[in-house]
Amino acid sequence: MQIFNSYTGRKEEFKPLQPGVVRMYLCGDTVYDFCHMGHARSKTAFDIVRRYFQYRGYKVTFVRNITDIDDNIIKRAHENGESVQSLTGRFTKAMHEDYDRLGLLRPDFEPKATEHVPGIIAMIEKLIAKDYAYVAPNGDVMYSVSKFDGYGKLSGRQLSDLRAGARVAVDEAKRDPLDFVLWKHAKPGEPHWSSPWGEGRPGWHIECSAMTYELLGATFDIHAGGMDLKFPHHENEIAQSCAATGEGFANLWMHNGFLNVDDEKMSKSLNNFFRIRDVLDSDIVRDPEVVRFFLASSHYRGPINYSTAQIEQADAALSRLYTALRDIEPAEGYEPSEATRKFEAAMDDDFNTPEAVAALQGLATEINRAKDANEWGKASALAAELRKLGGVLGVLYLQPDEFLRKPRVVTVVATDTIDVSDGAVVQLSDADVERLIAERSAARAAKNFKESDRIRDELTEAGVILEDKPGRPTTWRRA
Repeated sequence: MQIFNSYTGRKEEFKPLQPGVVRMYLCGDTVYDFCHMGHARSKTAFDIVRRYFQYRGYKVTFVRNITDIDDNIIKRAHENGESVQSLTGRFTKAMHEDYDRLGLLRPDFEPKATEHVPGIIAMIEKLIAKDYAYVAPNGDVMYSVSKFDGYGKLSGRQLSDLRAGARVAVDEAKRDPLDFVLWKHAKPGEPHWSSPWGEGRPGWHIECSAMTYELLGATFDIHAGGMDLKFPHHENEIAQSCAATGEGFANLWMHNGFLNVDDEKMSKSLNNFFRIRDVLDSDIVRDPEVVRFFLASSHYRGPINYSTAQIEQADAALSRLYTALRDIEPAEGYEPSEATRKFEAAMDDDFNTPEAVAALQGLATEINRAKDANEWGKASALAAELRKLGGVLGVLYLQPDEFLRKPRVVTVVATDTIDVSDGAVVQLSDADVERLIAERSAARAAKNFKESDRIRDELTEAGVILEDKPGRPTTWRRA
């Protein structure tokens, strides 16, 4: 298995520190607002990575943290007139709801910053004792970047260049403009904890270092996150952890590309984001699997441009897979076909999900050929294979008709059999569709093809696609 290591800038053969075991950390969310599609991109990408390791037989320990104390959280809680605990509890619950709907596996450990303050303090004490950190005049504890050799290697930045771009007016609390805070002294009215340096709270970067050390050890296999976290967050994690433990921290770094809107990164700071729940509840998304499939259809390291057209393309492609699975009971066991080899080869090559999706589409084509040839045993075996491989991407868990007949809002024109105002937005129920299909079948049996065609056109206009197969009942799906 080859994985692109962001730290070295090249693909490397994956060699776990412990045979058969993968220990993996993914930077989680700061819970002061609803999660947006940029979060969905990162979490889905590494959910698929985790699932593939499990598919390959690895025992995976997956950690994803929650930042439940920082400046944004304190500011939002104050604006809302509520406690920090109330705010973070509410948005942690919302985060779980959104991620569950996306089919993300829950992490094995989901540590919160506020629950790991003793470990954070202990790590800061080590850094001070080793002269990598100092107590500033204002009561903050700062990390001394100049003391750590190799700072900037992950992001490819030089200290001289970083200093040249720093503000001319240096924070008086810092010895160096690049130094960053490990412990923030408490301001009046802010949440705080006791420490050897007075009342305060953790800085953002130190929480991940302390959590990984406690849950995964000084050195672990994979650290993952969004490209935007490379600098300064991940760079600072490396500096803190390596200095505190004297060991190597993450063995391999993985970073996902941005989700863009009109070719610009989606983010809260740019105010161009779409909330996950709004997308999942929109008229264009028949099921959350469509969003997963949209995200999986691009390589995790590349950018994705979010648009209605892209979602509709993902819906059409996923619908073709579910249509292939229709009318087949997957076999209990099967011999893997060439599609499995192609799928595994794609995923072994730095989790190349676009090629993996292509393998699924080829498998669906083979299923349809087997069905047309009445080779139902072969079709059943291939259907089981398609289900299993789809599960690695987190899709194809529904029954075909459950997916294909999911209600979607469409615009139709009033007809003799659908009593609505001209252009009204309605949704035909399954019973409505079945009734019209029965009427069409009766018209065809009576050789009244004009009426039969009229009903088909009526259903097509209402977003219902009929599928006629010789010698078999008419099936249908929503467009």
